[in-house]
Formats: sequence, C-alpha cells, structure tokens
Amino acid sequence: MLPIFILVLLLFILITLIIITYKVNAKKAGIEGVKTGFIQAQNYVYASIVLVSLAMVATLYIILQGTIWQAHLMEWMNIIVRLMHITFGIAWIGASFYFVFLENALNRTENVREELAGNLWAVHGGGFYYLEKYKVAPKAIPKHLHWFKYEAYFTWVTGFCLLFIVYYFNAAALLIDKNILNILPWQAVSIGVGSFIVAWIIYDLLCRYVMPKSKVLFMASGLLLICVFAIFYTHVFSARAAYIHFGAMLGSIMAANVFFVIIPSQKAMVQAAKLGKPLNAQLGKNAGLRSLHNNYFTLPVLFVMISNHFPSTFGYKNSWLILLLISVGVAGVKHYLNVREQGKISVWVMPVSILILLSAAYISAPPKPGVCKEDVSFAEVNKIVQLRCISCHSAKPTDDVYKAAPNGVMYDTPEEIVKYKDKIMERAVVTKTMPLNNKTNITEAERDALRCWISQGAAVK
Repeated sequence: MLPIFILVLLLFILITLIIITYKVNAKKAGIEGVKTGFIQAQNYVYASIVLVSLAMVATLYIILQGTIWQAHLMEWMNIIVRLMHITFGIAWIGASFYFVFLENALNRTENVREELAGNLWAVHGGGFYYLEKYKVAPKAIPKHLHWFKYEAYFTWVTGFCLLFIVYYFNAAALLIDKNILNILPWQAVSIGVGSFIVAWIIYDLLCRYVMPKSKVLFMASGLLLICVFAIFYTHVFSARAAYIHFGAMLGSIMAANVFFVIIPSQKAMVQAAKLGKPLNAQLGKNAGLRSLHNNYFTLPVLFVMISNHFPSTFGYKNSWLILLLISVGVAGVKHYLNVREQGKISVWVMPVSILILLSAAYISAPPKPGVCKEDVSFAEVNKIVQLRCISCHSAKPTDDVYKAAPNGVMYDTPEEIVKYKDKIMERAVVTKTMPLNNKTNITEAERDALRCWISQGAAVK
C-alpha cells in the first residue's frame, strides 16, 4: 500500500503549497484580489484532489488485480461513478429542458423594453419569479454571473470513466463479440474513442457549412450521420456495447457543443460587453442553436442509458434499426413539447412519433415459435443450465469477469431455475442475449429445449 501513502502525502504537500501561495498573494491584493485568489486556490485544490484520487484508484486497481478483491473494487467504482454520472446528468438535462422552455415561453410582445428579447413570470416552490432575456447583453455586466457548464463537463467525464469501468477494462468479455467482429481489446477501445472524435468533427462541419445554407439538408445529413454510426456500432461491438457507444457518441457531441461553441461564444460576448466593444449577435445565435440540438439529443441518450434493461431492443437481429426508430421517435416527442411550449399546435408530430415508436415494438416482436414434438425433462434442462449458465449465475461463479451473480439471478437449485423461468425465456430463448455474447456456446437446439420445457409448464420431474 506504499504507493497510495506516497500519493496522499503528495496531495497534502500540494494543498499546503497552494494555501501558502494564496495567503501571500492575498496580502498584496485588495478585497477583489482576495476573492479571486480564493476561487483560484479552491479550483486548484479541487483539481488536485480529483487527479490524486484517480491516481490512487488506478494504483489500487493495479495492486488488487488478479486477487479476490478486484471484482469488489470494480463493482464499487461502478456504483460511485454511475451515481455521479446520473446526478450530474440530471442537473445538465434539467438545465437544458428549463432554458429551452424559457426560450419557447417568453413573452415577446406585451410591455417588453427595447433592449429585451422577452420576459416571463413564473411561480415555483411557493415563490414568484420574474425573468428577463436581453437581445444581446445588458449595458453593465453583473459581477455575479452564473455559468451553466460544469453540469455538462462532469456528466461527460463521469460517463467516459464509466465507459472504461464497465466496457473497456473488460473489453474482451463485454465490448467484443467475436461472432460480430473478432478484434483485439485495444483495437476495440481505439475504435470506440476514435468514433466520438470523428462524429464530432463531421457534425461540427455540418453545423458550420451546411446548416446556414439549408436547414432541411442539415436535418437530412444529421439523420444520415446517426444512421451510419448506429449501423457501424452494431457491426463492430456487442449488442449492448453498440447501444452504449451510440449514446456516448451523442453525449460527446453535446458536451463538445458546450465546450467548443456555447461557452466560448458566451465568454466572447461577456468580454466584448465589459470592454464596450460591439457585440456579435451571431455568436449568441450559434450558441442557441447548439443548445437546441443538445435538447433534441437528450431523450435518445436517456433511452440508451436504460436500454440494457430491455433485451428486446438490443437483442433484435437488426438492433440498429430499433435504435434509430426509438431515437427518432423520442426526438419527435421532444419536438412536440417544444412546439407546444411556444403556444403553437402541431397536429401530426405526436401521432407520427408514437407510430414510429410502436413500429419499433412491432418489428422487434419475436416470430411464432415452432412446435414442440416431445416432452422435455427437467434433467435435460438442468444439464443445459449447468453447462451454459451456471458459470455466471451461481452463488460462486467461475466466470473470469463476473465474480457475483448478475442481478442476483442464480440457478444453483431446481427451485431457482423454475423461479427465473420467465427471465430464461426472455433472455436465452426470445432475444438470445444470454449467455452474454454466447460466451458458453449455447446451441439453437438447446434454446429450443429450454423453450419447450417452459411452455410445457416448467415442471421439475
């Protein structure tokens, strides 16, 4: 444990130096200098804590690798980072939804001052609020100006870390499906990370050069872009990993919009206002459009985040089609809500969106099963379960990745097998998403035997 002790000591020394530097500078500065110095010192301390914490976790992972505690560490890393990801994500999405609503619901005509784009009265939590939006910027920039950016940054950072914890550290088992594409783990990880960069570059070019000329062409190009990436991911990664990478790709575009376009535009406008220089209104329009794009990306990303719980989606033979249909359908629902917030009526958007979503359910429905020609005994089923399933779904798993039964599902006794017969039917027979990536090489005949046994009453004889 010596490396961890050294890292903690270095962190203590670093924080001490920062505090000493802050105190020295504070004596030389006025009140504003003290405040600025305090904020800078605080930021340095937080950044140092994060970096050293990551180094400590990496060191601990290396120390525990190959021991009985490795899986325990990975599970708790998953829990902590996932909780952080969800928390920051809710904050980001909430801000996105609120400001798009605010933009849509502004009063732009009644008693609006010349320098304003609109205003809004609202009531919430027992209080009344009055909000105003300026066309460009106020004459004097207030000292205390809140920036909505860290919600986006931390959502992306925690999501990227979670991608490593769940998929990249276990690439051979969870990211790669040799039945789809037989590649090495480092190749799969490189493709995944590289695809996010490529997607952002293409999207950004479309925004810069296609959107100003034709919104229709931009929408068509954008739809084609997500189609290409959906198909690409499902032909490279395992089914679940393909869905997650699609969501991570959209999430990366959203975060890049904030980092490369929205925040720089806002900073440029604030700086121009402080210096008394002419403001470029186009910067605000560009930032607003990227923010609106993020608003439409949100629901497809949320679907991907929960998709692993619904094997009828990623388990369909053409899983990319279901992914696209649901993404387009929920984006259509968001468009309907945006239009309604503007006080407009759209008759066709919601019905078409619902039909698209229903079509995904219809297309992914399982085919009519074949006829069971003979009775299947429990002894035969138990043999299949012991051979193909028990390595993971047991009180003492022997799998090289799962050291605890996934979702607590175990098949150690006949009673447990009967108890989870519906899950066996859904995952092993209908969607064929279990065993994971068919790691234990279950055959179609064995899947049929499981189906027949369940349909015949799942009796233990």
